[in-house]
Amino acid sequence: MKMFFLKFILLASCLFVSVLFGMQLAQDGIHRMKGYEDANFKEVLQVNEENDGEIEVSVLGNEVSSHDLNKKKEKLEEMKAYNFFSNIGKKFAETMSALTEKTLQLLTDLLS
Repeated sequence: MKMFFLKFILLASCLFVSVLFGMQLAQDGIHRMKGYEDANFKEVLQVNEENDGEIEVSVLGNEVSSHDLNKKKEKLEEMKAYNFFSNIGKKFAETMSALTEKTLQLLTDLLS
């Protein structure tokens, strides 16, 4: 049993180091593919807080405001969009959460 556990820890450590090494190689490859450092390249997501406390968010250089999101929400409500799979997913998640909570409560009651 000790040998199995030792082999498992060794294998998991090798896999972890391999993943980190692969991520580093991918990052280096992206920098080589770009070919040069350019300050004009924008970050994907920028969040800036102004002096008056308002927060500005820009995605790929395009500013996003809460007004835009509210307009999109109103437009969806007008269209009365209904996503069947989203509804099933929400109900499944609620059911699994309730089941997990009941199971943990039962286990803590048994162990207490």
